[in-house]
Amino acid sequence: MVLETPTDLIVESLWCIDTTLFLWQSISAEVQCLSVVLLICAEKEHGVVGDMRDAWPNSRVRKNVSLIRTYHGFKGDKQGALEFLKLIFRALCLCWDRQTQDLHVDWILFRGRSLVPASCEVVNDNMDGYYPSSHYPIFAEFMLPRTGDLLKVKVNKLTSTKTQLPYSYYSLPYCPPEKIVDSAENLGEVLRGDRIENSPYVFKMREPQMCNVLCRVILDAKTAKAFREKIDDEYRVNMILDNLPLVVPIRRMDQESAIIYQHGFHVGLKGHYTGTKEEKYFIHNHLAFTVKFHKDPQTESARIVGFEVKPFSIKHEYEGKWSDKTRLATCDPHAKRSVTNSESPQEVEDKKEIIFTYDVEFEDSDVKWAYRWDTYLLMADDQIHWFSIVNSLMIVLFLSGMVAMIMLRTLYRDISKYNQLETQEEAQEETGWKLVHGDVFRPPTNSDLLCVYVGTGVQFFGMILVTMMFAVFGFLSPSNRGGLMTAMLLLWVFMGLFAGYSSARLYKMFKGTEWKKIALRTAFMFPGSVFAVFFVLNALIWGEKSSGAVPFGTMFALVVLWFGISVPLVFVGAYVGFRKPAPEDPVKTNKIPRQIPEQAWYMNPAFSILIGGILPFGAVFIELFFILTSIWLQQFYYIFGFLFIVFVILIITCAEITIVLCYFQLCSEDYLWWWRSYLTSGSSALYLFLYAAFYFFTKLEITKPVSGVLYFGYMLIASYAFFALTGTIGFYACFWFTRLIYSSVKID
Repeated sequence: MVLETPTDLIVESLWCIDTTLFLWQSISAEVQCLSVVLLICAEKEHGVVGDMRDAWPNSRVRKNVSLIRTYHGFKGDKQGALEFLKLIFRALCLCWDRQTQDLHVDWILFRGRSLVPASCEVVNDNMDGYYPSSHYPIFAEFMLPRTGDLLKVKVNKLTSTKTQLPYSYYSLPYCPPEKIVDSAENLGEVLRGDRIENSPYVFKMREPQMCNVLCRVILDAKTAKAFREKIDDEYRVNMILDNLPLVVPIRRMDQESAIIYQHGFHVGLKGHYTGTKEEKYFIHNHLAFTVKFHKDPQTESARIVGFEVKPFSIKHEYEGKWSDKTRLATCDPHAKRSVTNSESPQEVEDKKEIIFTYDVEFEDSDVKWAYRWDTYLLMADDQIHWFSIVNSLMIVLFLSGMVAMIMLRTLYRDISKYNQLETQEEAQEETGWKLVHGDVFRPPTNSDLLCVYVGTGVQFFGMILVTMMFAVFGFLSPSNRGGLMTAMLLLWVFMGLFAGYSSARLYKMFKGTEWKKIALRTAFMFPGSVFAVFFVLNALIWGEKSSGAVPFGTMFALVVLWFGISVPLVFVGAYVGFRKPAPEDPVKTNKIPRQIPEQAWYMNPAFSILIGGILPFGAVFIELFFILTSIWLQQFYYIFGFLFIVFVILIITCAEITIVLCYFQLCSEDYLWWWRSYLTSGSSALYLFLYAAFYFFTKLEITKPVSGVLYFGYMLIASYAFFALTGTIGFYACFWFTRLIYSSVKID
């Protein structure tokens, strides 16, 4: 059979509508999430048409099938094939279920040029804004909620900055739905402790509701104690609507127009009645939701662009016995009387009755859908970031000047020697680093361990660089919860290939022969240390019955990624690296080691190493403050442009400070530069850990011993990783520098 057009390969089997309807009905019985799209094959034209809701046999699923009214004619060339692909992607994006937030297809066509990953919920033909990723798709559609459509709120973990231990929403006796359903979560979400579940909060699009009663709960001693403990620890309730997290708007007292947003609302609060000093616990049992929407200019549908709440504590009153039809005297939907701050808040005590209620109002907003995350990502500290970058750039320029002077003087003197232009004083100064030419490339002690650390640093460098590139281009949007952590973890696994390659290459240069031993240590030393610490910390979290504990299944998945992918890739990289010829040293190494003269106090290894770590840490410590705040105070961090600039500055600073100190070391006739070059820039990790300790005691209010152990355990892992990263950068900079200067002179 001869295919007449590029699209015939896909649609040649769909010859008639009847056959197509039967095909889709058969598929629907197996794959209920698949969207219905009809492909019709005519003689020279192909298209996508639809209203296929009636063809869907399952009425429960039929509501998720959107209507496409599109028809395009195609030609049998590349442009025709491209147009066909556009329509295919429009159809596939219907696989996104806006009620369950399940994403079945996450590749769509951007600007007709390249395939870029994005959430199907982004898509709309006439979108004229931008998503946080700075891209907007133009070739797909999705079903927009219309007036009266159900909007289902999901609940996430309870979080506290005082304990850093997340808990499931239903660990407290809140009103449950008929059946609690866990949402599918990615690896990053599970590691973050997210537990996204359905809830009884159900709204109708653009239909305000007042005083909706969820349920009535009678507290016992155990449940009252649970509420009081969460209120003591200042836990916050997190909810999600249309993939937007719930926020509490707070207006600043010093600025009339500025509003800040806090993620989630407090479980309750502590206080006392007027005239008494006895402290009481009060629960937020009434929620006044505000759903902001932006109207679609061409249809009756609208996009949700904001999800806010104002929590209240109110002791609801009613007459008679409680039943499903009982009217509350404290809020009456028929009287259109909304709840305000009550003089009788709801206490949390044993045998107390709590009635949970909520209001919903809808507010038209000028914020377009593509800009809805700006509320959460707005940073008011841009000037601080720019100051940090300018300050770091000044350090870089200073170090660059020193490196340039060293290189120019070194090379100039060598050239002037052969031109008979150097003075005797210059010749004497020059003898320092040239005198050790026969020992400068002598393999160091514990060279195997150095190879392993260098390979680990290369693995981290590759992971961070690629992650940063993805983040800068907007592929790691904060709307994709857990995406950043998942990406970093997977990239770490696959970067094992480069770790094995670099460690084996260096090992072969040191005249090593047992490359498998180096590969094994590279594959297990750092991950094994981190896994051991992580396992202990996870056991502590399990002991606290927190949802932050990694389940056994996820732990098993991590082990599979480690042993099944990372370890084999390390061995493959080591095999390839060891088979390649080792880099040749620019000068020969003497058989007998040269004696190192007594060094000045300022050239003492410990002193110079500690001095070398100050400037790299100084280049990042301001940005480090915002990163720690994002992690431990649960705020969004989406300024990867700044972070990428700081990362580049860190690389340059580590390289230059190591080169400068390495030059001074060689001039003092100390040729043991291998380990010192690694430790010089790697010592910045010590300052990072010390700053983390300072941040813990000055910015955080952690009181529980377990939470403190978790903080310092995780920061120890981060500091260890930072040591491997910065140490490797400094090592390779010094490695390049020594080979360059010794290859540029002629040694007699």
